[in-house]
Amino acid sequence: MSTSVSPQEATQTTLLATYAELLESVSHMLALAQDEQWAELIDQRSRYVALVEEVKALDAAVALDAVGRQRKADLLERILEHDVAIRRQLVARREELGKLIGVSQRQRDLHRAYAPQQGSDEAIEDSVTRSR
Repeated sequence: MSTSVSPQEATQTTLLATYAELLESVSHMLALAQDEQWAELIDQRSRYVALVEEVKALDAAVALDAVGRQRKADLLERILEHDVAIRRQLVARREELGKLIGVSQRQRDLHRAYAPQQGSDEAIEDSVTRSR
C-alpha cells in the first residue's frame, strides 16, 4: 500500500528538515568553539546564516500541524541552547583577547617610556668605553 504525501506535508517536511539541518550546523559550530577553532567557526557562520534565511522564508510560507509545531519547538529549543553556549565561548574568547591586548599595550607603553633612557645609557657606556 502506497501512501501519498500532500503538498502541505511535503512543505512541512522540508521546513522541519531545514530546522534539523540548522541544528546540525549550530552543533558543529559549538564543537568548533569548544575546540577553539575560531577561523573554522567564522567559515561555518556563512552556511549558518544561509540556513537561517532559508528557514525564515520557509517559515513564512508553511503552516505546521500540531506535531510539526511541537517538532519545530523542540528543534528551536536545542538550536537556541547551542547558540547560547557558542556565545559564552565567544565572550570568553573576547575577554581573553582583551587581556592579551591590554598586556601588549602595557608592554608597548613601558618600551616607549624606557627606550629613550636605554638609548642614552648605551650612549654613555659607549663614550666611557671610547675614553678608556
